[in-house]
Amino acid sequence: MLRSCVCLRSDEDGKRRGSSVEDASSCRSSEIERVGASMQTLGPSGQPQSVAAQTTTRASSLLQFFHRKGWCKHFRKPLRGMSASRAEKTILMDPSQKDDDTLRLGLRLRHRQTEGTPPEKAPMACWAVAIRAAIFIQKWYRRHQARREMMRRCNWQIFQNLEYASEQDQAEVRTIRRRVHIHISRGRKNQHHGESIISLLDEKDDMMDELGDTVNAKIEMPIRKSHIDLLIDVFRKKRGNRLHPKYVALILREGAKSLKQLPNISMVSTAVSQQVTVCGDLHGKLDDLLVVLHKNGLPSSSNPYVFNGDFVDRGKRGLEVLLLLLSLYLAFPQAVFLNRGNHEDSVMNARYGFIREVEGKYPRNHKRLLAIIDEVYRWLPLGSVLNSRVLIVHGGISDNTSLDLIKSIDRGKYVSILRPPLTDGEPLDKTEWQQIFDIMWSDPQTVMGCVPNTLRGAGVWFGPDVTENFLQRHRLSYVIRSHECKPNGHEFMHDNKVITIFSASNYYAIGSNKGAYIRLNNQLMPHFVQYISAASQSKRLSFKQRMGMVESSALKELAVKMRDYRDELEDEFKKFDPDNTGCITITNWCYVMEKVTKLGLPWRLLRDKLAPGTDSHMVNYYTTLDLLDTDVILEAEADGTSVMDALYANKASLVAIFNIIDADDSGEITLDEFETAIDLLTAHMPGAYSKEEMLEKCRMMDLNGDGKVDLNEFLEAFRLSDVQRKQQQDENTRRRSEVRASTKPSDPVTELADRISRNTVIVEQDIDPSDCEAKVIKPNKA
Repeated sequence: MLRSCVCLRSDEDGKRRGSSVEDASSCRSSEIERVGASMQTLGPSGQPQSVAAQTTTRASSLLQFFHRKGWCKHFRKPLRGMSASRAEKTILMDPSQKDDDTLRLGLRLRHRQTEGTPPEKAPMACWAVAIRAAIFIQKWYRRHQARREMMRRCNWQIFQNLEYASEQDQAEVRTIRRRVHIHISRGRKNQHHGESIISLLDEKDDMMDELGDTVNAKIEMPIRKSHIDLLIDVFRKKRGNRLHPKYVALILREGAKSLKQLPNISMVSTAVSQQVTVCGDLHGKLDDLLVVLHKNGLPSSSNPYVFNGDFVDRGKRGLEVLLLLLSLYLAFPQAVFLNRGNHEDSVMNARYGFIREVEGKYPRNHKRLLAIIDEVYRWLPLGSVLNSRVLIVHGGISDNTSLDLIKSIDRGKYVSILRPPLTDGEPLDKTEWQQIFDIMWSDPQTVMGCVPNTLRGAGVWFGPDVTENFLQRHRLSYVIRSHECKPNGHEFMHDNKVITIFSASNYYAIGSNKGAYIRLNNQLMPHFVQYISAASQSKRLSFKQRMGMVESSALKELAVKMRDYRDELEDEFKKFDPDNTGCITITNWCYVMEKVTKLGLPWRLLRDKLAPGTDSHMVNYYTTLDLLDTDVILEAEADGTSVMDALYANKASLVAIFNIIDADDSGEITLDEFETAIDLLTAHMPGAYSKEEMLEKCRMMDLNGDGKVDLNEFLEAFRLSDVQRKQQQDENTRRRSEVRASTKPSDPVTELADRISRNTVIVEQDIDPSDCEAKVIKPNKA
């Protein structure tokens, strides 16, 4: 279309005009037509004027003209077609419209193009060149923005899909427990599954002294504002921020005692305060919590807060966040409301880092502290209702959600939502268990209906119709939920009837997202405060550096996940490379990546990142495998926690599974009981192993050869299996290290690994709540 434009056909000398990228990409006849028309009809103020006025008034400069007209912001619209030659003639016919200084500047800049041009035509040539240059710059900028947005969305998809894949793995373990439990427990009295209902809340704080330094700060009951200030001052420091374990236990125990007295659904009102603040996921980001308290003030009767779950996991300061929130609740019980999230669960904590965090900070007391933390979890309220008009829950709703049923649930049974509840001999109520799952794990969707959330492996996706029916049934105005990281910290869905709020900024990496909290006035009109913590760190970086850090973090997490499938990837790659050339087509590479990992990522876009240095037609898959074997990826994998690690670390989970399979409560599992459990698993969750292979593995658990497996043998079998798995991983790593030593990785792989290592280094420092960028977003701009 551009090459057929009149301006590209010929000039006055009969010579064909150039058709280079610059000329072709910058020529738009509609913009030139507007310039010609504006030269004849508009004055400096942008208003129509008479011909007489036109002859005496001139635009001061080309820059002012573009700024006044806002020309660069317009897209091409129909009925504006006008050739360049016609616009040139228009300009040429009215010399009074041209600024002499501007023309002289244009002549100097484009002397080479206008050399030899008659003087009377030089102004026309300058104007045409300037316009084409402006259009070229505009198109270049738009392409740059499009590439940047495409990369941002790609990185975001990597982060989210990896997060959901990990949660899906954990939910599958829960599904196995639930199905085995329901099937085997029929016809027998339900047991406690090895867990005790005996409360730890009345025990004494006989904690041992920890090795290393602890803060000489005394906390006593009742907690007051002075204690809050002391805790903030202690926790914000990079070093010397550990309380004595007896004070940690005191805060946890008193918090659990107080939470136990609360109903399942907290009733929040703005009658006195005239406002309320709702915060979303914090995930161990103490700096974000301190930013919220710094910008919005400490809780009080005139400044109440609702914290909507997911206080721990993933971040490094989860224990400090939990302790500070419980202290705020104890100090201001009528102004702080805590809701339970899906990560207030010991099974999730074993996988996502909180248990490891507590073990690292209090190695001599972590078991006692984690037991008390479980008591806090089980007594956290399940949600809140504001002014009887707004529901605040962590995840969402389903088409079966009933607030009346949720209010009647004995939430103390659910120490872990992912494990069968403590039923005290009563039959398991699947309906109420599902009610809790739905409000903790569900996500909204744009399409109608309510379907299982296959991405997370738990909860549902609920559509606008589900939201509308739920609100009408319970006479509510809208729902506030969290559970999902959003680039801007908040999001409206379902005709503004579902609001997502997420308060952890820099969640995936520095600059990956903003955090936000929501303030509602007495009329329940939402105002959002959007912020980013540690702003000085990102300010020192250029835009390219910030994007590089986000991209490196995404690639690092993806590579760690791919390490789980490293051997399978190599085998599948070689199936498409019978000649062992090391190269396969891009299509086959993408097919193998998706078939093995099942992550649903745009692999073609990621090919340059995961297989650097390859051409546009073939992919050297050894570069992908070499990247997975680099030191930076191996170190990151060692810092992570697998499903098996989480399962074995949480001994209570294995004990629960043992008790479920032990159908006759004899304390031993027979081969027939194993076979019953295997039949159920193969019926509902078919896997790679046959029934005979699994039975053989069960026989191997019988370490003493008496034909039965007791609890100690069951646990020891898992331990030995885990040891063998890690030994095999170490052996594979050693073998590949030897191969790498003999065949050095390619330079692109080494450069990429170095870049990932540099961009993902985190330097800890004292938290400064004032080091943030925040702005208020009004409802009409939300």
